[in-house]
Amino acid sequence: MPQGLFGTTKAQIQPSRAGIMSGFAPHQKEVLMITIRPGSHAYELLLLLANVGEFPIASLDLLGSARTWKALINKLTKSQWLFFPDSGKKIQCILLNVTGKGKYKTVRLYKGGLPALKLLNEDAYDYYMEYSSNHQMAGDQAHIERNHRVAEAAVMCQNAGIGIRPYLLPQLQADSIQRRSVTMPVFYNGRDLKKLKQDELSKTMYSRMVGAILSPGGGYVVYNTRNALMKWHGTGEFKALMDVLEISRLNTDLEDFRSAVLFGRDYQIALRTLENISKSRRMDMRFDATYPFIHFIPMSSFGCDMLRILTLPDWKRNLLESLFEFEELSNDRGSFEYDALVDGTYILCHFDGDITRLMRFRGAIKDRPGRYEGLCYPEQVAFLRTYLGENVSLKVLTMDEIKAFLDT
Repeated sequence: MPQGLFGTTKAQIQPSRAGIMSGFAPHQKEVLMITIRPGSHAYELLLLLANVGEFPIASLDLLGSARTWKALINKLTKSQWLFFPDSGKKIQCILLNVTGKGKYKTVRLYKGGLPALKLLNEDAYDYYMEYSSNHQMAGDQAHIERNHRVAEAAVMCQNAGIGIRPYLLPQLQADSIQRRSVTMPVFYNGRDLKKLKQDELSKTMYSRMVGAILSPGGGYVVYNTRNALMKWHGTGEFKALMDVLEISRLNTDLEDFRSAVLFGRDYQIALRTLENISKSRRMDMRFDATYPFIHFIPMSSFGCDMLRILTLPDWKRNLLESLFEFEELSNDRGSFEYDALVDGTYILCHFDGDITRLMRFRGAIKDRPGRYEGLCYPEQVAFLRTYLGENVSLKVLTMDEIKAFLDT
């Protein structure tokens, strides 16, 4: 059967027939049909929207070619015949709905397309119907903004090889100790985590947390500042961290949960975030008071590679031991924060994007004579040069070189 864009196939179907069919009628007319097969754009988009509810049109580049995705979404906002090869069934419906303007322009599942989702994956359908209160999605800007933060974070995780589909993840509980080894990286969104702690909801409902990553490389509470400074709720963020830590200790063998992943559009927002933290006079309201390690991850394919490394077991120790001799390593025993001392030069590695360590490093060397060096990716040079100034030399290793060191 000839194929076209997005798994479109030519089929013989009767235009007057609607709904689900398991076969074709005689005397049929040739029309285009979209095949929903695993790995196709339409398949991935359906399951993504079942997971996150909606996705910002402005961020389609995170999925790949924005032009290609816009063309597909436009096609699926019109009535189409869909073919599901696993069941052999066909259905005619409108799958998607696009609403809003500007940064609030969003794509959601269309009510008439829900039978298609059920036909594709009943678990995904059940999950979506439960959290959306039977397709009753809030339409105010605050809820859309929140959903977009979660959706972008989920896609970044998925692109980094982290499992995001809730119905496929190990089920978490908050009642007893059932510790299991974390052998694969997974992302739980904030909505599902907060549901486990309903009695504490009033204390965490204003948290900016969008979810948590559990991985062999450690646990990370996840935030998404997008392209604007985020207002931190110090008490709420600390309580959210404590809840995630408790859930992790009940369900996994992860011992340490002091790190956060902070997604942002680019390194300009990283600079602004660091400046904003430094200006805060109330330590209890500062983001770094809750998380001593905050890994800034730009929302790009480069950022996905950075994130993937953070999920590897013993990634930091393995990387440092590949780069330096054992006697050169600080092993956190220095009088200030650095990774290695080589021929009198203090070296800080920024391959993990940890902006809190960076902030402490800059503060420690400000009035301290000596030679200082930063190791980073080419994509981080402009950011580090602006933040650290000219007194810190920079050396660059590419992502491919770091992957080779880590044998990934």
